[in-house]
Amino acid sequence: MGTTVLRKFISYYRPYKKMFFMDLLVATVSALCDLVYPMITRDVVNRVIPNREFRFIIVFGIVLLVIYIIKMLCAYWMQYWGHLVGVGMQADMRRDIYEHLQKLPVKYFDNNQTGSIMSRIVNDLQDISELAHHGPEDLFISFFMIVGSFIVLIRINIILTLIVFCILPFIIWYSMYKRKKMLASFMKTREKTGYVNAKLQNSISGIRVSKAFVIGEEEKERFNEGNNQFVEAKSFSYKVMAEYTAGVGFLTDMLDYSVLIVGGLFTYYGKINIGDFLAYLLYIKIFTQPIKRLIAFVEQFQNGMSGFKRFMEIIDVEHETDKPDAIDLKDVQGEIVFENVSFSHENKKVLDDISLRIKKGRILALVGPSGGGKTTLCNLIPRFYTVDSGDIKIDGKSIYDIKLDSLRKNIGIVQQDVFLFSGTIKDNICVGKTDATDEEIIDAAKKANIHEIIMEMPDGYDTYVGERGVKLSGGQKQRIAIARIFLKNPPILILDEATSALDNITEKLIQKSLEDLCHGRTTIVVAHRLSTIQAADEIIVLTDNGIEERGTHQELLNKKGFYYKLNSASQL
Repeated sequence: MGTTVLRKFISYYRPYKKMFFMDLLVATVSALCDLVYPMITRDVVNRVIPNREFRFIIVFGIVLLVIYIIKMLCAYWMQYWGHLVGVGMQADMRRDIYEHLQKLPVKYFDNNQTGSIMSRIVNDLQDISELAHHGPEDLFISFFMIVGSFIVLIRINIILTLIVFCILPFIIWYSMYKRKKMLASFMKTREKTGYVNAKLQNSISGIRVSKAFVIGEEEKERFNEGNNQFVEAKSFSYKVMAEYTAGVGFLTDMLDYSVLIVGGLFTYYGKINIGDFLAYLLYIKIFTQPIKRLIAFVEQFQNGMSGFKRFMEIIDVEHETDKPDAIDLKDVQGEIVFENVSFSHENKKVLDDISLRIKKGRILALVGPSGGGKTTLCNLIPRFYTVDSGDIKIDGKSIYDIKLDSLRKNIGIVQQDVFLFSGTIKDNICVGKTDATDEEIIDAAKKANIHEIIMEMPDGYDTYVGERGVKLSGGQKQRIAIARIFLKNPPILILDEATSALDNITEKLIQKSLEDLCHGRTTIVVAHRLSTIQAADEIIVLTDNGIEERGTHQELLNKKGFYYKLNSASQL
C-alpha cells in the first residue's frame, strides 16, 4: 500500500480527531477490563478458595460487576460514537469526490459509465467507512490485549510461554504471504461490481427502448454475462479469503493446543499449580482473541483500502482549472472569434484550422452532414473540450484567460436532448438561478410559452417531472429548457438542434419562443431543418473539409452548391 494513499486516508481523520482519540481511549479501557478477569480467577483459585476467605469472594464479585458495567459503557461508546467517525469520514469523501466530479472535463464522462462511477461513490465508500471506524479500534484493542496477556503469561511461566509462542512467527508469515493476493482479488471484485452497476444503470435507463424493440432477452443475456463475471471474481476473492482465514485460524488453534498439552504436562510435573494453569488457559484465550480480530482486520483493511484506491483513482484525475491570473467576463457584448482552431477527438481530426467571426447580437447558423464538427465547434466555446491549436476569443479575450464559471454563466445552451433533473418544474426552470423569485420563474415560463400549460397541471409549478422528465412531452421539456435560458439571461446563446427531435407542429409552436430568446443575443444555431435558419445573419456549411460555404440563405442558394443541395433535399 503506497504511503501517499495511506497518508491521504489518514488525513480524513483530522476533523474527527477528538472523537477518534476518545474512541481509542475507550477501546484501551475495554481491553484492560478483559485482562482483569483471569487475574482475579487465578487469585480466587490459588488463595481465596483454599483459605476460605469469603469476604474476598464478595469483593471480587463487586469488582467484576463494576468492570462488566464499564465494558458495557465502552461497547456502547465504540458502537455508536465510533461508527459516527466512520460515517463522517465517508460523508467527507463522498463530498470530495462529488465536488471533484463536478470539475472533471466532459471527456472523462465520455469514457466512464455512470453506473461504474456510482459504484465507487456508494459501494466502495461504505467499506471505507467500516475500515475507518473498526480498523484503528481493532488494532489498538489487539495491541493492548496481546502485549498485556503476553506480559502476564511470562510472569506465570516464562518457559511455557516461549515454547507456546514459537507458533507466532508462522502466523505472521502466513498473514503477510496472503495479504497481496487478497488485495488483488478485492480490487478485481470491485471492478466487476462497477461493471455490473453500469450494466444495470444502462438497462434501467433504456427500459423503454428495450420494451419497444423487444430486446429484453438480449439485455438479460448481456447483464448475466457481467453478473457471471462478478460471481467469478467474488468466488476467487472468497477462495483467497477462505485460505487466509482457515490457515491463520488453524495456526491460532495450535496455540490453544500447545497450551493444553504442554501446560498440562507442566502441571502434571508440578512446574505450575492448578490456579496458574487455569489462568494461563484464560489468558491464552485472551491472546488468541485479538489475533482472530487481526485476521478480520486484514480482510477489512484489504477490502477498505482497495475501495480507497479506487476512490483515489477518480480524485487523481486532473480536473478543469483556471489560469492563476484568469479574469471574470464582465459587460459581455458577445463577439466570438475563432482563430485557426483545430481539434481532434480520439486521434481523429474533427476541426482543422477553422477561422470565423460572429459579431455581437448576430445569429450564426451551422449546417452540414453529421460528423462535420458542428456540435464540437459549439462545445469548444464553453470549454467542454480544449482546442489542439488556435484560440477562441469573446470580446477580444481568450476563453482560456477567463474563469470557467464566469465564462459558462454568460453562455446559454439548449440542446436536442433536454435533460431534466428529478424534481419539480420549478426546480428545473431555476437550475441556473436557484435564488430566483416566483415572479421571475413565472416570467421566464411565459416567455417560453409554457406558463399556461404548467397552470393546467394538477400541481402547477410543483408538478413532479419524473426521472429525466419522463412525465412531460418532448415539447414541454424543450420549453422548460428555453425557460431556463430566459431566467439565466446570458448574452451568448447556443441552440444545438434544439427542435430537431420535435414534430412539425410542436416545432412551429416553439420556434416563436426561440426567436424571442435569440433577440439581442449572439446566437449560434446548429440546424437540421433548414427552414428554421433562413433568417440567420450568416450560415456556414461545415463538412469534413472544414468551412465549405458561407453566406446568407439567399446567397447560398444562388451559389447552387452544397447548401443548395441540402435545401433541395430537405424540401422533398
